[in-house]
Amino acid sequence: MPHSNLKELTFRGIILGALITVIFTASNVYLGLKVGMTFASSIPAAVISMAVLKFFKDSSILENNMVQTQASSAGTLSSVIFVLPGLLMMGYWNDFPFWQTMLICAAGGTLGVLFTIPLRRAMVVNSDLPYPEGVAAAEILKAGNHENGDSGVKDIAYGGALAALVAFLTNGLRVMSDSASTWIQAGKAAFQLPMGFSLALLGAGYLIGIVGGIAILIGTILTWGVAVPFFTASGDMPVGVSLVDFAMAMWKTKVRFIGVGTIGIAAIWTLLVLMKPMVQGMVYSFRMLKGEHGESEHRIDIDLSPKSMIYILIATVVLIVISLHHFIAAAPIAPELSILLVVVCTFLAVFIGFFVAAASGYMAGLVGSSSSPISGIGILSVIVISLVLVSIGNAAGLFETPDGQKFLTALTLFTASIVLTTATISNDNLQDLKTGLLVEATPWRQQVALIIGCFVGALVIAPVLEILYHAYGFSGALPRPDMDPSQALSAPQATIMTTIAQGIFTNQLEWTYILTGVGLGAVLILIDAFLKKISDKTFALPVLAVGIGIYLPPSINMPLIIGAFLAWFINRRIAKLGDKRISAKAERFGTLFSAGLIVGESLMGVILAFIIAASVTSGGSEAPLSLNLENWDAIGEVLGLIVFIAGLAIFAFRVLRAKKSD
Repeated sequence: MPHSNLKELTFRGIILGALITVIFTASNVYLGLKVGMTFASSIPAAVISMAVLKFFKDSSILENNMVQTQASSAGTLSSVIFVLPGLLMMGYWNDFPFWQTMLICAAGGTLGVLFTIPLRRAMVVNSDLPYPEGVAAAEILKAGNHENGDSGVKDIAYGGALAALVAFLTNGLRVMSDSASTWIQAGKAAFQLPMGFSLALLGAGYLIGIVGGIAILIGTILTWGVAVPFFTASGDMPVGVSLVDFAMAMWKTKVRFIGVGTIGIAAIWTLLVLMKPMVQGMVYSFRMLKGEHGESEHRIDIDLSPKSMIYILIATVVLIVISLHHFIAAAPIAPELSILLVVVCTFLAVFIGFFVAAASGYMAGLVGSSSSPISGIGILSVIVISLVLVSIGNAAGLFETPDGQKFLTALTLFTASIVLTTATISNDNLQDLKTGLLVEATPWRQQVALIIGCFVGALVIAPVLEILYHAYGFSGALPRPDMDPSQALSAPQATIMTTIAQGIFTNQLEWTYILTGVGLGAVLILIDAFLKKISDKTFALPVLAVGIGIYLPPSINMPLIIGAFLAWFINRRIAKLGDKRISAKAERFGTLFSAGLIVGESLMGVILAFIIAASVTSGGSEAPLSLNLENWDAIGEVLGLIVFIAGLAIFAFRVLRAKKSD
């Protein structure tokens, strides 16, 4: 079998992967708290790995793949910041306890690895999900290890250089805007025509394809062409508030929760649809335990053995019990109630984590890890856990005092943090297993590498959170009274999840919008089934993607949509030639150039994150490289649009050149 004698999981690879994990985890924690998003680190990790391991003559594509597999946990495990800072915002914690934070990150991440192992066959091997970043990472690894003339490295380099330059001008020098929008007012109704200028998202959209792109477009139209205008027209705008601010408030406080409901019902439906292949995957795994796989089992088809999975699962559950016990023991409640809460929260973390693993993996396969709305899964987890703890709190009389209510709210966020780490690593694990499938890696070795990455990343997250908190605080949580609130990190997801948890425990959360999203999702599921039936599965309407279009900011959605339509346009132009060889070349060029765009912007994001963090930590500006040009906002938006269109044209030209190739 190809690659059967190549080095794969090596000691030097583990060390290199650990170093990259540390760097990317720190960067993602900062960026996530600052702007509410993290970047997928598998692709830049693959590039760095190849650059370093080329100094060793016996390095291989499989060893590079293991390094990026381990390091990619950084971009996902750091998403725990979407919940955990809420404990400081609500005043329950004064800092981040190292061991508690480390244990929930490591344990939740390991659960994410374990729960997706039985899904590998159903969702990776026997699935047509695109897995944008997984495919892109595989193409990068192949290009870097290609021995023939046209390795495709030039396409990656061109895309990377272009996206890195644009990202530097936008987020470094700040001479260009990263988004723009036009607002149209009809009576009291506000309509938005949004636009985003991210070339990395353009590349991700290209990899998503036209079906997912249309679904996201429908979600965006429902949001900014229907829902937001309806709420602005029917609501009373406060005095002194602009129309734009009022419309954005309607989206954040009402419409976005419709997206949460749509994503929730779509995730449940996805689980039901996948139940049969999930069970088949589990049955196969247990056949391996009995030795029924035989000697003909191929290396590229072997997962961690069920026996190993059970041992690791038991150890992981013990870590969760320890962390929950220490958290609950600090509260002034009866010992028997403490034991009950530890058991219930452990069960919730493991049980909910198991089910969100499949849904999160599906979303990552559909739109990529970078665009997958993991925070939506976090919100659903907060709601479910809150409802369970409300019942226990009422029975135990914990709502008789404000401290008891505050404790249960904090316990909800703590437990949801474990679920979120499980979901994020599920996102990443299936993406990495897709990469491994394409480069013929050994799945069980990848799974071991990812578990190692989870523990290394967990060791980094707590101290980085502590440093950033004490450097300039979070929104609504400043460690020192003399600090400037305007400099605080916004941590938007942690803010909204804290608001939801507090709303449930104070009985002030409006369920109307979430249930509206559930109803919308149910209708869309029926439409999707109808389209598949009448077109023999040629046409579809992925409901999760529609929910994504509602939930994510429009500046993220639009580049994804444009990238999807660009892929459709190019594929139609190439298909008219009727040459399968040219079509295959064009597909490769498009994938490589898309990967380059993602790599370039991601690497520039890492570099700028360190520069900004170093500046802020030393008391400097949050934009140390900014030129601070006066009256430049309008010009920056126009310039951003021009450069984005130019990038679009360059992208199309690079891919269409395939028809001119020999």
